[in-house]
Amino acid sequence: MAKVQSACIGVCKFNRPGPAGAHCIGCSMTKPQKKIAKKQKKPEAAEAMLALIVAQQQQMGRFDHWRGAYLKRCMKKGRPVPPLIRDREAS
Repeated sequence: MAKVQSACIGVCKFNRPGPAGAHCIGCSMTKPQKKIAKKQKKPEAAEAMLALIVAQQQQMGRFDHWRGAYLKRCMKKGRPVPPLIRDREAS
């Protein structure tokens, strides 16, 4: 299984308030979530983390820009688009 691209899109500005503290305005992750995401070695764990971040973005709102930037980053890094993101394309 190929490596799963992190939810990070390279913005990394933690000034959006949220229930878990300051969230990144680019991907919605908190600093502790970013640390956890970087340590994920197994693709299944990385996909689960990505699913958590997507759900978090939907809950918080205002992250419509993320999906396009994430797809672009996957293409740039030569990584496949995870099924979770690909399935959202069709809907």
